[in-house]
Amino acid sequence: MPVAPLHDRVAIVTGASRRAAIGAAVARRLVADGAAVLLHSWAPHDAEQPWGADPGGPAALVDELRRAGGRVEHVSADLAGPTAPAALVAAARQAFGHVDAVVANHARSSTQSLETLTAGELDLSYAVNTRATLLLAQAFTAQHDGRPGGRLLLFTSGQYHGAMPAEVPYIASKAALHELTRSLAVHLMPRAITVNCINPGPNDTGYADETTRATVTRLIPGGRWSTPADTARLAAWLLSDEAGWITGQTIASDGGWSAR
Repeated sequence: MPVAPLHDRVAIVTGASRRAAIGAAVARRLVADGAAVLLHSWAPHDAEQPWGADPGGPAALVDELRRAGGRVEHVSADLAGPTAPAALVAAARQAFGHVDAVVANHARSSTQSLETLTAGELDLSYAVNTRATLLLAQAFTAQHDGRPGGRLLLFTSGQYHGAMPAEVPYIASKAALHELTRSLAVHLMPRAITVNCINPGPNDTGYADETTRATVTRLIPGGRWSTPADTARLAAWLLSDEAGWITGQTIASDGGWSAR
């Protein structure tokens, strides 16, 4: 019987608060591929957004994954706190013994243009999206012992393909991750850790209204929005042994949206 591609691997997946979104889809795929997963969530952020928090909460996703046979633990943490990233890594090590991969999918989303920009929101977006990701990378790589399968996976947005002037704090902090990818990759490849970044493109996670959905659909060469499962397939491959020679790359999974 074939061995699952991520058999005996341990991954942290951040930003898995909603079952309809990317973090949950990535967790499902990693569990199906044999990985043990520490899920991170912070439902209060979703509750502040127009789409709202998942009615079942992260517990519903944990239950789903365990019923599917997954080895899954969960930590709720506000990544705006400077000690939260290291605490996530410590929790994963306590639960599973070590950590092979981090999928830094979490994001603080906010809508502020240059005219409405506030220092508070800018600081908070950088704290969650950029600082927490770097501190998570630091804590993860500090405990990594060089075993095969070391992976750090970042997430950016589409700001490097098209302007997003209404979301300045979000795109500024996401652009930083895009630019960090290459430097982290060069630094960590000698330690058997690859670093890559995903741009999931327009992704149907339940936030778009019908007008937006129809407009974007017409513009995507692939004829449909990306789905969380599309992103999860790419994430799982980048975590697999087959992608062991791929590092320092930002890859768009968007049906040709960014190639227009």
